[in-house]
Amino acid sequence: MLHIAICDDEKEFVTHLTRLLEQYSAESGEEIKVTAYYDGLDLIEKYDATIDLIFLDIQMRLVNGLEAAKRIRQMDENVGLIFLTTLTQYGLEGYKYQATNYIIKPIKYVRLKAEMNQWLKRYKKNDSPSLVISNSSGKYKVFLKSLRYVETFDRNLLLHTEQENIVCYKNMKEMERELNGKGFARCHTSYIVNLSYVKGIHKLELELISGEKLPISQPRRKEFTERLTEYWGDLL
Repeated sequence: MLHIAICDDEKEFVTHLTRLLEQYSAESGEEIKVTAYYDGLDLIEKYDATIDLIFLDIQMRLVNGLEAAKRIRQMDENVGLIFLTTLTQYGLEGYKYQATNYIIKPIKYVRLKAEMNQWLKRYKKNDSPSLVISNSSGKYKVFLKSLRYVETFDRNLLLHTEQENIVCYKNMKEMERELNGKGFARCHTSYIVNLSYVKGIHKLELELISGEKLPISQPRRKEFTERLTEYWGDLL
């Protein structure tokens, strides 16, 4: 299922675009869930990391679309963004936030269909496994390819990604189950590591390609080494 958000302070337009998306869903066979937000602040405060694509109006009263996009990009670097505007000069500015495109309002079905077809083609090509993480700051979509390792942190977990470190309110056993079969292995009671980031092992320590060094516990060394050797062998 695709989760699409519409953020626009014109309720009639939100209803109109929702109907166009329902028509597209019926014609294409793609199952679509639509969530409406009526201001950029509403989108930021209630952001759902399961969203795949946002139709985002640039001109809104409290927090405009460009400001909202800047904040959204801090929480989710891969969500699709299509800006909505009545003024063409705003369009190019939107590309700073990796916008897929921008649409001049009002929008007709033929344009919506073309945009959805183009976005879906890219989305399905680039789609990669991810986790949705919740903490006191909100929800985050963490792509596994950017997750270097997970460690215990003050009775919670700390996820070390390429972009930032994110606190997660789960325990190691829960995280280990979620990452099972996805190229991760537990090297220590307090660490799960992404095998694609491992550069090598020396005694009871492993080195990541980032230069970071993590401990390997003696009881887990043999199993971890076998998992790593198997993973490297699959890449050859």
